[in-house]
Formats: sequence, structure tokens, C-alpha cells
Amino acid sequence: MTKADLSGGAPRLIRHSNVVAALQALFDQGQLSRAALARHLGLNRSSSGHIIAELLASDLVREVPDTAPQTDTPVRAGRPGVRLELQPDAACFVGVEIGVEHITTLRMNLKGTYSHCRIEPFDGRSVPVAIAVEQAVAQAFDGMPQDLRDSVEGFGLAVPAQIEEAGLIHTAPLLGWENEDLRSLVDLALRSEFPVMIENDANAFAFGESYCDRANRAGVTLFMVLESGVGGGIVIDGKLYRGGHGLAGEIGHMHIRDGAELEEVLGRDHLLQRYRVANGGVPVSIRSFLDAVQRSDPQAVAIASDWAQDLAQAIVSACRLLDPNRVVLGGGLAALYPMVATQVLNRMGELQARTFPCPKIVVHKSAESGAAFGAACMLHQRFLSLENEMHLRGPK
Repeated sequence: MTKADLSGGAPRLIRHSNVVAALQALFDQGQLSRAALARHLGLNRSSSGHIIAELLASDLVREVPDTAPQTDTPVRAGRPGVRLELQPDAACFVGVEIGVEHITTLRMNLKGTYSHCRIEPFDGRSVPVAIAVEQAVAQAFDGMPQDLRDSVEGFGLAVPAQIEEAGLIHTAPLLGWENEDLRSLVDLALRSEFPVMIENDANAFAFGESYCDRANRAGVTLFMVLESGVGGGIVIDGKLYRGGHGLAGEIGHMHIRDGAELEEVLGRDHLLQRYRVANGGVPVSIRSFLDAVQRSDPQAVAIASDWAQDLAQAIVSACRLLDPNRVVLGGGLAALYPMVATQVLNRMGELQARTFPCPKIVVHKSAESGAAFGAACMLHQRFLSLENEMHLRGPK
């Protein structure tokens, strides 16, 4: 039996709903006994048994030995205990980010674990959009075995752009793209072989972090992607908030001081330009800047201190509107935050009204690959949803 066989029987919609609910439960919980899964689904033993049998036969789910600690409760003799879990290799989701200085690609399995993360240098400002897409696709599938390619259930792409749901880019100022049909270009590069999802990089980053970090889904989280520019995403109780026109969270366009936008003073280009001038015009990299801050080079520390002040002001301003519980930092410049965290928090304490609590600020554990990871997570969620009925009903 394959995924195509899950469509038989009536009522089909209820049956499919139970299949999806079982897959989602196993993703959320990791492993469940047959009895626990039946309780979660609200089904009797016979009905849940049919659902489990179909999932096992479809290779979406597998049985594993029960390794839970033994209790004092006597165990009946007979078949050793087993639990159910998602079959990791049953599906693969490709996540990609086209940034200004890099292309990031990775692969996610059905259990939500990612691998083969690859970050390659890329000059996004000088490469036409079609060539950028071709390069990203080539990098994503480079060296992928055919059997793994056959299990790919989608290609997710994150870019720093204002994007319509249909995949049309209005503008990507950091890349110099305007009015581009990105979805058509991706479909062309993939030869329409896989389902495609396209998302703003900060939204993808925000979605991915909240999707897999179930402990932090409650409340309001502001995500900031600190790269060449500054992107933002907002998640409320685990759901991505897009706003009235899909532009919510665009914190980088906030005016911070002297009429400058936030991304002009917090972005990579501004930091490197200042540090280059301070070093007599010698070319510098963000890595060399971070190293200089780490070793307390006075010029680098002064630049980092200004960056900390501006970051603090931006977060305090966001608190007036969003009242976030957490602020999660991602992108290549997130590595600077731990070096100036004390300055940021002190400045926030000075600026923040006593009636507004300061949010917790954390650096994402995979800050540089967060957008690509989020793009893969969006496909993963789609696969474990009623929206994916056609993919469970029949071959791609």
C-alpha cells in the first residue's frame, strides 16, 4: 500500500481527517502507544486500529520498541511493548533561502529533523532573479540520491521581499528585484516536479521557530532577522501574523533617528562601512568585525555600542505596539548580540516605561539557517494538514 491507497472508504473526509490528526499527534508527541493514539483521536480500539494499519502500510508511520522506563506495575507476558512514530524517510521537504550575501539550502524529514544544511556565498545584488533561482535549485539538489528525490514533497523558498500569496514579488530592494513572478521561475527551474511555497525570509524564520518550539508558542513573539537589512516577523499564540496586506513585522523600515530607517543603521552594510573607514579603507568582513569586538578593539567596540543603542530603541518602540513576550534574533548579525547584551538591556531599561515589561531576548539556535528551515517547516505543516488531501490521495 502507498499513500495513494489512503483515499478508499467512506466517509472519506472523516477518515482522512483522522489520518491527518494521527500524523499531527505523532509529530507533536514524538512517539505514542496505540492506546494513547486512540485516546488522542477519540476513537475506539477498532477504528483507531484501521487508521494505524493504513499508516503502517503506507510507510508514513513505523513501530519501534517501547523504551519508556519500567514502572512497578506488573507487565503482562506476551508481545513486547511497541510505540508508534513517524517514519523519518517517508517524506523530504527542501528549504531554501536566497539572501543578499548567501544561498542557504537544507533538507527536512517527516519527523522535522533537518540535515545537509549548506550556506554558500552569493552576490545577490548582481545576479538576475532567474539565475539566482537556478543556482538555488542546483545547490538544493546537488548530490541528492534519486530515492531521496523521489520522496521530496515540496520546495520552500524564502527571500527578503514583499511577496503576494501567489508568489509575485512586488519589491526586493536589497536584491534589486521588482515585479517578478518568482513562483513561475521556480516552477520552471524545478520543471514543476514539486509543490512550491514562497515566503518572506523573516516570516519564514518566525514560522519555523514557533512551529518546532512548542514550549514557546503561547504569547507574542517578535522575530528580527539581522542581515544586510533588518526583517521582522510576528507570531501570536503559534500563528504567523501577516497584517492587512501581508506586511506586518517590517520593522526594518521603522525610522530610528535622523530620518534613517532601522535597517540602515543595524544592517551589515552600515557596520562594515563604518569599520572600513575606521581601518583606513581596508576591506573588512563581518567575521573580522565580530572578532574585533570580541577582542575589545576600541573602534569595533564603539561601533557595536551604537548598534546596541539602536537595537534597544527599536525593541522598545516595538513593545509599545506589540507587547511581545519574547524577541528572537536571527541572521548573521545575531552573533553580535551576546557581546553587547548588557548594553542593550541597560538601554531598554532606561527607555522603557515602568508600565511596559521588557521582553526576553534570545538568539535563535540556528540563526543563519532559520529562514530556510522555516520554509521547509511550512511545507511540512501543509503535508500534515487537510490541505494536503490530494497528495495523500494520489501520486504526485
